[in-house]
Amino acid sequence: MAVQGSSDILIDELYETTHRLRQFVEARLREKGASVARLRAMRMLAQAQKPLRMRDLSEMAGIAARTATTIVDSLERDGLVERVRHPQDRRALLVRLTDEGLRCHREAEEIDRLALAEATAALNTDDREQLRALLARIRDHTV
Repeated sequence: MAVQGSSDILIDELYETTHRLRQFVEARLREKGASVARLRAMRMLAQAQKPLRMRDLSEMAGIAARTATTIVDSLERDGLVERVRHPQDRRALLVRLTDEGLRCHREAEEIDRLALAEATAALNTDDREQLRALLARIRDHTV
């Protein structure tokens, strides 16, 4: 029973910490007109280094197709992405970052990096390494 109680407390801590970190980063991004959702979509497009189908983008980002469409619509309205025809399948559309989208992505990534550095500033080098290792073990155990 003690193990279950400890697990419950740990799970609550993980959820609460994740929630607060997301709010913290979201607030920093919002100051610059960005959001975590938009950053995630731009990150997936930048990492792919090629235009993506909407289905692939939603799967990579771990979001529903409708959510991906809403985010891409917003990014397209702001000139950060563009939809282009698939070269082999003229019926299919691909999404890619524009030059402005690449610039905005780099800026948002820097804001994200600085916000996370600020959030973890209370941890010394050993704390950070221990946390990284523990999170990696949890991640690897849940794959």
